[in-house]
Amino acid sequence: MKLFNTAVSGVTANTPQAQRRRARPAPDVLHAAVRAEAAATTPRTQWALTGFAIALLGGFAAAGAIDTRSFQDANVWLKPAKFALSFVVLFATLALVVERLSQPVREGRTGRATIGAMTLAFWAEMAYIGMQAGRAEASHFNVGTPLAGLLYSLMGVGAVTLVAGIGVIGVLAWRDRDADLGPGLRRGVLLGFTLSMVATLITAGILSSHGGHFVGTPSAGAAVIPLLGWSAEVGDLRPAHFLALHAMQALPLLGLWLDHRGRGAATTLTVAAAVYAALTAAVFVQALMGLPLLRL
Repeated sequence: MKLFNTAVSGVTANTPQAQRRRARPAPDVLHAAVRAEAAATTPRTQWALTGFAIALLGGFAAAGAIDTRSFQDANVWLKPAKFALSFVVLFATLALVVERLSQPVREGRTGRATIGAMTLAFWAEMAYIGMQAGRAEASHFNVGTPLAGLLYSLMGVGAVTLVAGIGVIGVLAWRDRDADLGPGLRRGVLLGFTLSMVATLITAGILSSHGGHFVGTPSAGAAVIPLLGWSAEVGDLRPAHFLALHAMQALPLLGLWLDHRGRGAATTLTVAAAVYAALTAAVFVQALMGLPLLRL
C-alpha cells in the first residue's frame, strides 16, 4: 500500500495541473513584485512628466523658429516655452525627492492622489497655454469673454493644485522617517517646499487679482532685464513670483550641501529660509510700489 501511494503521488506530481502550480510564484513573491511595481510608479511618473515637459519645450522652441508672429512684443510661442521649462525644473525636483521616500510613503494614497492631481493640472495648463499661443491670444488675465474668464479661472484652480501639491510632498518627506534623506536635506525640503507653496499662493494670488504683472505702464520700447524680460522701468511682480517658486530648489540644495559638509543644518536652514522669505517679500513690496527690480 505504501508503495502504491508513493507511485500515485509521483504520477500526480507530474500532471499538468501540478506543473502549473509549481510554476506559479508563491504569494509572497507576487506581493513583493506588486509592491516593487507600485513603489516605482510615483518617481517614474515624475521623470516621465519631466521628459514630456522637455519635449514640449523643444516643440515650442521649434514652433517659435518657424512661426514669427508676435503677441505683446514677444513671439507667440515664448510664453508656453517658458512654462514648459518651468515644469521641467518642477517635475525633476519632485522626482529627485520622491525617489528618496520610503516605499510605504510612495505607495500611500496621499502621495499618489497628489501626483495624480498635479499631473492633470499640468496637462490642462499646458494645453490651454499652447492653444492660446497658437491663436495669438492671451492665456493669462484674459477675461474678455465669459468663456475666456471661465477658462482663466480654471487655470487658477490648476495652479493652486500644483502649488499645494508641492507643499504636500514637502510634508510627506519631512514625516517619512525612513526616507533616504540626510537631516539637512530633509529640513531643506520641508522649508523650501512649504515656503514655495505659501509664497507662491500669495504672490500669484495678488498678481492674478491685479490683472497683470506690471505696476505702472511701461513706455514703448522700455528697457527690460536681459534674458528674463522683467521691466527695468516700472514695477514688475514677476521677480517675486520667480523667487517664490524656486525656494523649493534653493533650500534643499543648501541642506544637501550642509549634509556633505557635516555641519549643523537646523539653525542654518531656518535662518536661510527666513532670509529668503524676507528677500521675496522685499522684492514683492518694491514691485507693488511701482519700482523696478533694476533700473536700466
